[in-house]
Amino acid sequence: MISIRFNTNKFDVTLERPNPINPIHGESLLIWLREQAMPGVEVSEPGAEDWGWYSYVDWKGRAYLLGSTSTSEGENGEREWVLLFEKQHTLKEKLLGRAKMTKDDACMHFFKELLEREPAFSNMSEDDH
Repeated sequence: MISIRFNTNKFDVTLERPNPINPIHGESLLIWLREQAMPGVEVSEPGAEDWGWYSYVDWKGRAYLLGSTSTSEGENGEREWVLLFEKQHTLKEKLLGRAKMTKDDACMHFFKELLEREPAFSNMSEDDH
């Protein structure tokens, strides 16, 4: 799994649907990414999870999970947002240790470039888990 962190005040989390499992924000980022990726990349409608929000991506026949969470609002009105990338694996790939998520993954780079092009996002960093 790889995550990208950044700060922004671009999203109004009060407009998000309440997460019925755990009161964590994150839906706004996934909706924005879905709109930015269209029409070339299919991103599912966001769903709630106990750790935040998620969407699935169909990237050239391979499924990915995008996860999103945000922190509380900071002094300057910005929140830290975390976007998680997880490549879905077949049982055979899991058993053989193949098709692992890496920092040079094309799907992750596509979404990272969308984030980098947005001037309202700052302090971007990438973590490999």
